[in-house]
Amino acid sequence: MENSIRRYNKRTYGGPGEFLADIFFLTRNLRAISRLMRKKMVTDDFRERLMLAVTSVYGCRYCNWVHSRAALRQGVSSDEISDLLRGSVDACPQEEAVALIYAQHWADSNAKPDPEACLTLEHEYGQQKANAINLILRMIRVGNLTGNTWDCFLFNISCGRWGGARQGE
Repeated sequence: MENSIRRYNKRTYGGPGEFLADIFFLTRNLRAISRLMRKKMVTDDFRERLMLAVTSVYGCRYCNWVHSRAALRQGVSSDEISDLLRGSVDACPQEEAVALIYAQHWADSNAKPDPEACLTLEHEYGQQKANAINLILRMIRVGNLTGNTWDCFLFNISCGRWGGARQGE
């Protein structure tokens, strides 16, 4: 049990400063977020795939549920959703594969991807779309890590009865 709690806590925020930095980043970029949603630089189904790719790394059960449901509404198959949540991009559209692999790397590196990965993303999609993808990743990071932090809190205040005890761990 102790091991599963340690793994679970690994994907919560490192401290309030990290959370505030993410929130500040999003508030500073509200116009860009609004523009991103209006202009459809990234299609809705692609956005949901990106969100699921990040969720596959952070494992937030709330984001898993919300974005799986949203992806289904956007026409993403349940098999593709399951694959994404397992970390596989094999069933995804080929033109999205680079971004989805980047999204997983981005999340796994705690939002500090290798410079080479950033260049690959920019080369594949152009700077404007790469910026939009990074903005989407930041939005889902806040959601995932907030959900995981909430579950950790519930787990701790309930002496392990609620929240953090996920099945299979």
